Amino acid sequence: MAMGAQGLGEDLTYAGDLLVAHVLLCFQRMASAVPVSLLCQPPTPTDNINLGPSANPNARPTDFDFLKVIGKGSFGKVLLAKRKCDGTFYAVKVLHKKTILKKKEQTHIMAERNVLLKNVKHPFLVGLHYSFQTSEKLYFVLDYVNGGELFFHLQRERCFREPRARFYAAEVASAIGYLHSLNIIYRDLKPENILLDCQGHVVLTDFGLCKEGMEQEETTSTFCGTPEYLAPEVLKKQPYDRTVDWWCLGSVLYEMLFGLPPFYSRDVSQMYDNILHKPLQIQGIKTVAACDILQGLLHKDQKRRLGAKSDFVGGLHYDREGGWLEIKNHVFFSPINWDDLYHKRITPPFNPNVAGPADLRHFDPEFTQEAISTSITHTPDLAASTSSASDAFLGFSYAPTEEGI
Repeated sequence: MAMGAQGLGEDLTYAGDLLVAHVLLCFQRMASAVPVSLLCQPPTPTDNINLGPSANPNARPTDFDFLKVIGKGSFGKVLLAKRKCDGTFYAVKVLHKKTILKKKEQTHIMAERNVLLKNVKHPFLVGLHYSFQTSEKLYFVLDYVNGGELFFHLQRERCFREPRARFYAAEVASAIGYLHSLNIIYRDLKPENILLDCQGHVVLTDFGLCKEGMEQEETTSTFCGTPEYLAPEVLKKQPYDRTVDWWCLGSVLYEMLFGLPPFYSRDVSQMYDNILHKPLQIQGIKTVAACDILQGLLHKDQKRRLGAKSDFVGGLHYDREGGWLEIKNHVFFSPINWDDLYHKRITPPFNPNVAGPADLRHFDPEFTQEAISTSITHTPDLAASTSSASDAFLGFSYAPTEEGI
């Protein structure tokens, strides 16, 4: 999770040293990744773990050739892997149980797994093929997407023209709206969690901070998210609802258009104060529609924020009450045919031009140049995992019947 660096200097304006600020922001985000060990052990017959109604208990790390590291996080790594039986490429997210338990994050990990199981019905959410575990590790076998993070492309280009930013914002809004229709709040929308597929379409990933069971009028109060994108109500530790995701969408849209998050400061305390009190500043030549939607999405009062009156339901034209939806109907999105967008009939404004699964040009070399330890596919003698680890991740393993694993 990206964390702003404290004590690096005074607040900066967009008209100031934008390039320096962008470099600092990139450094702060990349420095937050924490590598962990990737030693693997196979599941043991004594593990009391519910594998789900159609899971394959024999899935294990040796089913794969692990080729490259393509991402890192606080609990593990994401690796490009090729399944030996059929040569299919996957992104395999490997998490260390001990680290998760030590930080008491098992609830978030299981929530991520639960949300992933529901994502197969939406084109702009990463798909989970199956999950399995050993005595020490958890494995998510996910869609392999190699068009690069939106963050990676913003690093290279600093900002996007309005049509391109609109396209990405629309696909992200569709994905977020779908999650809301399942009573799920995403809570961690940021450029690092927005991937592009080989054609240039958005793929939203990383569901560790999702909150399930959030009905239309329900609220929660957990303080979580990424500093640059936290909504005012979250900072105030007030109850918040689904509109927290629309604030994050506004923040990401602003960053795509201007190169920095809307209230960014080198000092985290100052940035939080900006989010709470500083008026939104829109500088440079932008359309009236772009300015208006940013003002709406980044309204500090969640009850008056764009999307508060009629929440967005991805892939549909109406919400549950039959009303036209504020966000889809905003003039900024007037060039978008939402049905064509949902069915990927709109040509993306940028083509990553990947040559194939082995083309890693859009991944950060910091990851891809890291050596993969041979221990990742090493399978020592079976050893029973601790009962606490088994109970903590009960029901994690999953595979649909149509998967030939």
